[in-house]
Amino acid sequence: MITRYSLTATADVLQSKYKAEVPERYKPIYNAAPTQLLPVITHDSQKGFSFFYWGAPPEWARNKALGEKIINVRTETLEEKTVLRKKLIAHRCIVPADGFYEWKRIGRRTNIPYRFTLADKGLFAIAGMWEEYEDEAGETNHTFTILTVPASTADISIAARIPFVLSADSVHDWLNATGEDVVMKILDNPVTGFEHYSVSSLINSPDRNDKLAIIPSPPADQYGNLTLFD
Repeated sequence: MITRYSLTATADVLQSKYKAEVPERYKPIYNAAPTQLLPVITHDSQKGFSFFYWGAPPEWARNKALGEKIINVRTETLEEKTVLRKKLIAHRCIVPADGFYEWKRIGRRTNIPYRFTLADKGLFAIAGMWEEYEDEAGETNHTFTILTVPASTADISIAARIPFVLSADSVHDWLNATGEDVVMKILDNPVTGFEHYSVSSLINSPDRNDKLAIIPSPPADQYGNLTLFD
């Protein structure tokens, strides 16, 4: 399950990359986590970034476990469930990022966090789907979930699954396709070949959002030994 990612680009870089207006509220995000308000571009509003909750608003998620069905959707599931496919066709989005995190288990109680990036450390677009609904108070909320695929053999020792990252050529089609066949065909070709490096255990706290979260940290120094980042 993918539970964290990063988006450290400046507003100018984001706007230049996606040709979409970036709200003034935007700030680089080093540790994006479920229930946070995060920037996305929806298929029906491509001229600007929208801020949606990842998975669920914090008020709704309080005291409830965030299941994979809320924050992640497996692409294999789309083949099996017509309802999900129809929702995807009607409510697609891209989730801009420049990294995502996974944890490698090296002991019964020890997990080492790793950050995955493209070779050039640049921006990429994660395929997502969004939803609008009213809560019990009648307030309208918007949420999104990200699509995931099985990790490649090169990454399987750390991550069982990774986000479905769209190629640069397929971002436009993902946002503009109208037919189910076109959308599902795009899902046959995820971007692969990510690089990864270990980061500080500071990333474990969803409240931690600063540059220290993405600085490389040797696995041996994360537990029991002081580092420059403590």
